[in-house]
Amino acid sequence: MSLEGPRDRVLRHPASFRDPSGFVFERGGELFRQVNAAYSPHYDQLMSSRLYERLTEAGRLVPHEESPVHPAEPGGNGTAPARVLRPRRVPFISYPSEWCFSQLQDAALLTLAIERDAVEHGMTLKDASAFNIAFEGARPVFIDTLSFERYSAGEPWVAYGQFCRHFLAPLALASYRDIRLVQLLGRYLDGIPLDLAAGLLPRRTRLRFGLGVHLHLHARLEQRPATAAVPAGPRAGRGVSQRGMNGLIDSLESAIRGLRWRVPRTEWGDYYNDTNYSDAAMRHKLELVGRCIEDTRPASVWDLGANTGRFSRLASDRGIPTLALDIDPLAVERNYLDARERADRFLHPLWMDLTAPTPARGWDNAERDTLAARGPADMALALALVHHLAIGGNVPLPMIAGFMAGICRRLVIEWVPRHDSQVARLFVVRKDVFQDYNEDAFNRAFAAHFHLERRDEVAGTERALYVYRRRDD
Repeated sequence: MSLEGPRDRVLRHPASFRDPSGFVFERGGELFRQVNAAYSPHYDQLMSSRLYERLTEAGRLVPHEESPVHPAEPGGNGTAPARVLRPRRVPFISYPSEWCFSQLQDAALLTLAIERDAVEHGMTLKDASAFNIAFEGARPVFIDTLSFERYSAGEPWVAYGQFCRHFLAPLALASYRDIRLVQLLGRYLDGIPLDLAAGLLPRRTRLRFGLGVHLHLHARLEQRPATAAVPAGPRAGRGVSQRGMNGLIDSLESAIRGLRWRVPRTEWGDYYNDTNYSDAAMRHKLELVGRCIEDTRPASVWDLGANTGRFSRLASDRGIPTLALDIDPLAVERNYLDARERADRFLHPLWMDLTAPTPARGWDNAERDTLAARGPADMALALALVHHLAIGGNVPLPMIAGFMAGICRRLVIEWVPRHDSQVARLFVVRKDVFQDYNEDAFNRAFAAHFHLERRDEVAGTERALYVYRRRDD
């Protein structure tokens, strides 16, 4: 949902309503977080204990400043709000079902590292939702300042079950069954039910200590009658010392680190090594796209069908926040690992099928946004993509053009003719009923939404790059 509006209008974020401690809102195009009075003792300890300083200096928690802006609402039950914070805005909020394996694993390890630091400073995380993690480029960062509360020795970790549902269960399913099961996180917004995960995992996983205790045993305990208490962690019934809490964190961390995705060969995971481009043609295409980005200097770029991000880096290397979306989980994994290795602060790989992009989800279909609602981007790249959507996905060209107009202001799109060898690959498994797939029909479809700024042929090929500007921009 867009949060744009008149400068004096307060817009409460539709995903920020479950926590009585406070909520996120926008006013005048700026993002704020209201802290209600009931949360004030916990916030005070977060700041006075130096936990906030430690986490922000390490890049683990998004920083904020206290703001003189008036609160958006009363503080709950008619009480006055304690404070208003202005957090640093993250360029793009992605969701766990859109992450590759290593992104989800890194988010899990960050959550545990934060809980360890919190316990050391007399605090704990009251929730461990994967939605509390965002990515700034290839680096995960915790974004919910109000998730911290004061910790009393002997209390179990109340967020233990949530951590297992949001992180351990999907990572175990990806490791032992199929990476596509991670996308169940799009259906189960509070994490994959542990009984479901336990039933899908092979029996041998019960013999692995971490999975046996934190997933299989945990799932059985959750299935006990409602009158029986469900522990919030090992030894919870007898109280958990600080040493015990650290032991729990160690055990969960070991379980998470021990999971590996056994990477298969996928259809497009080696696309750049299996293409009809000569080296000269690839260099020319890189030059053309780089020139478009340099001339325009967009504030944001979405690379649609990015594969491993070769063209995405033409934007991110210029310091432009860049999404690199691809349908192939192996390509996204490789892209993310490379960006992480280079400490890329601007490239954000995402796993997404553009023929079925993330829908609106959650309460009143408003808690989690569609892809389009999180835009528009200043510029989108759609390179070697249109034939996959039109022929592979049976999406008519006018509908592709309308979709592109909804997500970007400028568009660099590659026309791939039907006699191209990559199009021929698609016809191996389908009948050619695409008589409207031709360049004239392509031009008509995009002219309805965009002004054509330039057309360049890619040297050594029969492909062409079109540069468009949206008509209402």
